[in-house]
Amino acid sequence: MTGLLKNWLAKGPSSQQLISFNHHDIVTGGAFTAQVAALHLQLSQTPAKRWLLACDSSDLFAVGLCAGLLAGKQLILPANTQSGSLSLLTHEFDGVISDMPLCEGKAFFPLKKELANNTLPWPQSEQLGSLLLFTSGSSGQPKAIEKTIAQLDAEVTVLESTFAAHLPQCSVIATVSHQHIYGLLFKILWPLAASRPFLSDLVEYPETLTYYTNLFPNLCLISSPAQLSRLPDALEHQPQMRSPSLVFSSGGPLSFQAANDISHCYGKPPIEVYGSTETGGIAYRRQSVENQAWRTFASHRIHQDQQDGALLLKSPYLDTSQWLKCDDKISLTGDGEFQLLGRLDRIVKIEEKRLSLAQMEDLLVAHPFVAEAVLAVLEQPRTLLGAAIVLSPLGQEQLEAEGKLAINNQLKAHLLTQFERVTLPKRWRYPAALPSDNQGKHLLSHILELFEHD
Repeated sequence: MTGLLKNWLAKGPSSQQLISFNHHDIVTGGAFTAQVAALHLQLSQTPAKRWLLACDSSDLFAVGLCAGLLAGKQLILPANTQSGSLSLLTHEFDGVISDMPLCEGKAFFPLKKELANNTLPWPQSEQLGSLLLFTSGSSGQPKAIEKTIAQLDAEVTVLESTFAAHLPQCSVIATVSHQHIYGLLFKILWPLAASRPFLSDLVEYPETLTYYTNLFPNLCLISSPAQLSRLPDALEHQPQMRSPSLVFSSGGPLSFQAANDISHCYGKPPIEVYGSTETGGIAYRRQSVENQAWRTFASHRIHQDQQDGALLLKSPYLDTSQWLKCDDKISLTGDGEFQLLGRLDRIVKIEEKRLSLAQMEDLLVAHPFVAEAVLAVLEQPRTLLGAAIVLSPLGQEQLEAEGKLAINNQLKAHLLTQFERVTLPKRWRYPAALPSDNQGKHLLSHILELFEHD
């Protein structure tokens, strides 16, 4: 099986293909073709090459995506549409495709729900466009990652060949945004190419998820570790009468406890996909035992760097045949299987001493008082560490009984088993939950906000 996405883009949907749905509307292939053709005609008549694409509604986003790619444009996908985020990207695009005007002084083609009044066929393209996504990386600064259709097609084709047997006549719903690579692939591109309808809305509440689970006998849920970790509480940890046929999780490893809790509610644990914006999916697993190894996709090759243990990757999703060195340390456990041992790129200097933030976070999480931990480097009044800690039930009891200072001191004593005192966090926060974006990721800017006030 090759060229799944390319073939679909070349032919377009059948008039009866169900593209998307929500609780009051459906979009068929005929209506979708009319919308794509109308926008493609507009884009083909302008020389501007770089277009920012942003829209909360997945069906309209897909219209802009297909029209832009077929018109040979480069589509810039911002992580969000906050003014501060867009101001960092204004030099990257010439115009905007969206359901609302986002930037003054830029060309603007609106995405609208109204059916385009035309009988134009599905557009034909001599050269497909590309996508430009942005990842914050370890520094928090936007880093541009270009994705060609060939790369995306390779990934869609591998996903279908790997998981199609688990998806009988499935409809797709997601709790993560299509503006990021995971949601883009799993909610938009893969379903389009494989003729699976997707929910045009973002699922934000457990009640909404239960509504659609009860409505559809076969459902594929696209979610994240942060969201799935909270879901069993919302389901009162009870087995559900109706469950998704398949649940995907990506954005970070899911804890074994969370995987077990989801399995208890839905009958089986989620399939986790490991990768990044730069690499695409690398491996997957379904946890049945703690520290379950990750299995590399059949199309990939992996190796371990002999010096620092970093994951080395060869993949059809990359535009190079060379080994790509990733920022994760691994341990090879078998043919094409490995365990993740933490990040290699979060090395900082505190009091002129180098330390691994990932290592310190892992040590904090090993303490019985701690459920989650994220460290951030604070620059004012001097360079020091701040620790954001979600306490375990035992830790919460200790906090209420003994107070914050006592908890601080116990965690510091725990860290002193591996770290020098001058490197320990100087500021501590104990939020009920760590702030995360709609992908379930803990962005540096969100963590830093916890330390803005004493």
